[in-house]
Amino acid sequence: MISNLARFLGTVFFLAICSLSSFAQKDFLDDANAKFNNYQYSAAIDPFKKAYAKEKKPVKKAEILFKTAECYRYINDTKQAEIWYDKAIKAKYKDPIAQLYLADMKKINEKYEEAIVEYEKYKKLVPDDSRGEAGVEACKNAQDWKDNPTRYKVENMALINSPQSDFSPAYAKKDYSILYFTSTRPSSTGKGVDEWTGESFSDLYETKRDRNGKWSEPTLIPGTANGESNDGSPWLNERANEMTFTRCTAEQDKQLVCKICQSRKKGTGWEDVVELPFGNDSSTVGHPSLTEDELTIYFASDMAGGQGGKDIWKSNYDKKTKVWSDPENLGPTINTPGDEMYPFIHADGKLYFASNGHAGMGGLDIFWSDQKEGKWTKPENMKSPINSPGDDFAIIIEKTAERGYFTSNRVNGKGGDDIYMFWLPPLIFTLQGVAYDVDSKQVLPSTTVSITGSNGESMQINTDTAGHYFTKIAQNVTYDLVATKKDYLKDSGTETTVGLTESTDLIHDFYLQSIKVGEIRFPDVLYDLDKYELRPESKDSLDFLYKVLIDNPTIVIELSSHTDSRGSDKYNQKLSQNRAKSCVDYLISKGIPADRMVPVGYGEKKLLVSDAEIAKLETEDEKEAAHQKNRRTVFRVLRDDYVPKAASGR
Repeated sequence: MISNLARFLGTVFFLAICSLSSFAQKDFLDDANAKFNNYQYSAAIDPFKKAYAKEKKPVKKAEILFKTAECYRYINDTKQAEIWYDKAIKAKYKDPIAQLYLADMKKINEKYEEAIVEYEKYKKLVPDDSRGEAGVEACKNAQDWKDNPTRYKVENMALINSPQSDFSPAYAKKDYSILYFTSTRPSSTGKGVDEWTGESFSDLYETKRDRNGKWSEPTLIPGTANGESNDGSPWLNERANEMTFTRCTAEQDKQLVCKICQSRKKGTGWEDVVELPFGNDSSTVGHPSLTEDELTIYFASDMAGGQGGKDIWKSNYDKKTKVWSDPENLGPTINTPGDEMYPFIHADGKLYFASNGHAGMGGLDIFWSDQKEGKWTKPENMKSPINSPGDDFAIIIEKTAERGYFTSNRVNGKGGDDIYMFWLPPLIFTLQGVAYDVDSKQVLPSTTVSITGSNGESMQINTDTAGHYFTKIAQNVTYDLVATKKDYLKDSGTETTVGLTESTDLIHDFYLQSIKVGEIRFPDVLYDLDKYELRPESKDSLDFLYKVLIDNPTIVIELSSHTDSRGSDKYNQKLSQNRAKSCVDYLISKGIPADRMVPVGYGEKKLLVSDAEIAKLETEDEKEAAHQKNRRTVFRVLRDDYVPKAASGR
């Protein structure tokens, strides 16, 4: 949660700060500063405002405005923080950090263009600070990813969220029907109010989902695991009889210390809380997540030896000695000079975590990384809508489904931090089209469409009275399509869903050729003058005819060849017969039986362009093109009852 996250980014970190002592000050400013220095940000706002009203010196007034903005930032009131940073800048507050924070608040409040303007101002004030350019990049990412979101769907868990902060969910039952989470709602175990946030101390709560999918009113988990200060960020094993969580405590006037604790379930309650041996008085640890076998723990810490800020570490458990190994930093691929927190190790080995050090939309973004040959891959940003310009963190995901929960303080939430559910809806692919008569363009009812997938599935559909067919098809499958109808040549094609990343409605129409007509057109088989050798492009045309014969194994055709009018009748008759034969020979070479084809030469008897028409053409090129049209080969169906001969054998 941002209140917790602010602790990460400040001098203390993990869960809510304990209520530290407040000095009774007669002067409003002294009182406000005392509260501010003791992290009592919510409590400091009112005395800062009263001090501002009494202060006369402009420099002091500017400082008070800035500290008031800081208080609002730390308690996650980004709208008020934006207003007060703007006031501080207009009052000529000298530290350029106010300019950076104003840009940050505008970005979180999704005022991207305004934020970029403020970041550019900061870049001019502090050109060596990379945060200015990073802010500009984050705004551009946020706008781009918001305009082009991933397929994930996100929904606020309004039934379990409160006006306070609710965060860090964990599965507490194998079927995912029980959730544990952290909350600062008023019913907490710890007495008093956390003056950082003005809310109760954080505790662990549970909620249960009924058969209708409705979540119950959250209640404190049973037992003694919840203490007097702050408890949260739970992880439970698959049997839900052991819980690992973060506990933060502090004595009067001492710095907050966060530790990782474990508790075992006895009966219906959680008891026997023990600390795990990570961290020391100069560091703090939290946000545990264990592997499925419970032998490796991942957690966040600011301990020495990291990359800077808060890093993700891991430790291995030795079953024989019952000792955890010294923590190991995950290294610079995962960790940055910024903060990496809230790890979640998935059953498939992927690591999910929150970071403000990798390029993102701003604040904390959720990333994932996998291990390849023992090394972590470059973290991938989960983008919008899972990430937002605010802080997004503490994700959990089911074993076998792309759904789960995470926490965000994005705008329009119910409280400071809210729990969101997310899921990846299935891709839906459909295939439809219409069967037509290729010549008349009339629709063809009762056409059979055969669909065969590369996954081995097949189906047949008959077109309706409008010649239309429709079916659902599968993802990552290539389909062979064939349309058949009596007295028509088959038409075929291919469609595929391989590589498609969005739900798609594929359209595939069929155009069937009637075999009752005379001459059937297909890509021209053309010849050079006085030649009967096939051109390369003519072989392509004959390959089309080859496919027709393969798709329609019962037809017998006449291949008719024609010449132009140049040359004698006898010569042209012989030439056309040779041309028809060259076509038949080519098809025989590809495996078509000779008795399915009858070559016929018509010479110059059936010109498409007459000599009289050619004589009227103006240029030699036009006349040659007309003669070329006359030099052609076409086919027609003689009958549709061919029976293939049985293969001979010994």
